[in-house]
Amino acid sequence: MKRFLVQWGEQYLYHPTLVQKILSVALLPISFLYCLGGSIRYRQTKPKNYGISVVSVGNLIVGGSGKTPVVSELARYFKKPAIVLRGYGRESHGMVVVKDRDILCDTKISGDEAMVYATTLPHAVVIVSEIRERAIAEAVSMGCDVVLLDDGYGKHGIKKLDIIIDVPTPNPFCLPSGAYREMLWRGKEAIVIREGEHFHRHIRIHNETGKMVLVTAIARPERLDPYLPDVIDKIYFEDHHFFTKWELEEILAQSGADSLLVTQKDFVKIASFKLSLSVMELSIDLDQTLIRTVKEYVDAAQN
Repeated sequence: MKRFLVQWGEQYLYHPTLVQKILSVALLPISFLYCLGGSIRYRQTKPKNYGISVVSVGNLIVGGSGKTPVVSELARYFKKPAIVLRGYGRESHGMVVVKDRDILCDTKISGDEAMVYATTLPHAVVIVSEIRERAIAEAVSMGCDVVLLDDGYGKHGIKKLDIIIDVPTPNPFCLPSGAYREMLWRGKEAIVIREGEHFHRHIRIHNETGKMVLVTAIARPERLDPYLPDVIDKIYFEDHHFFTKWELEEILAQSGADSLLVTQKDFVKIASFKLSLSVMELSIDLDQTLIRTVKEYVDAAQN
């Protein structure tokens, strides 16, 4: 049931049927109130300097947008970056230092996105916390030179450089009529980037086999379609789902596949299962002007 509701919700927000469009219009009064509340919250919040340069990479809508690869690429340009994120889907609460030189917890404690950062960026500190300000203070105490905030646009109380990934959506409304959690509020400065214009993805498949079945638990999994090789089936779970070995073994047995094709975000949750896996390894080319802008912002704040 949960998987059905998630898939229905993603269809409603991004590829609505006629009935879903009618529902969206009917919910417009609630969307107006939601949007008004967000605007008031923004205007009543004064950003605070936490003693370290903070660069946020986020998006205005619900669902995936490619934040993780953009944050990862930016992190490569700093000596000791701290990556701070909420840690959606984790089974822990409060602030957790996921990595400081060594990985200090497992994926259920960190959440899948944090563990991707921890395993792919050996020089980075990774911290998860519902209260981002607390994690930023921890990064300062650990001697980090910059904080990269994953999904931090709405944290208006933090002085930061905002980078927003623009994702096309069929309507311009706030939740629940549309996909927008926040708007680009008037007076709010931000750099807006778009896939295909400011960054380009490259996919390499590790351990590719002849018969693969795609199994993934990411938001809007149709985003993978342009990069997929031939697969015998596609099976989607809700975002941040923690797989069991049994359900993956069932998929392998029923599909007749040689391997499960998974993303890095999925892989960090199932690597210990010792199943036949093919992994989509993602890298990006990031606009050099954007990289210079970020480095100049960090350098200016330090001087």
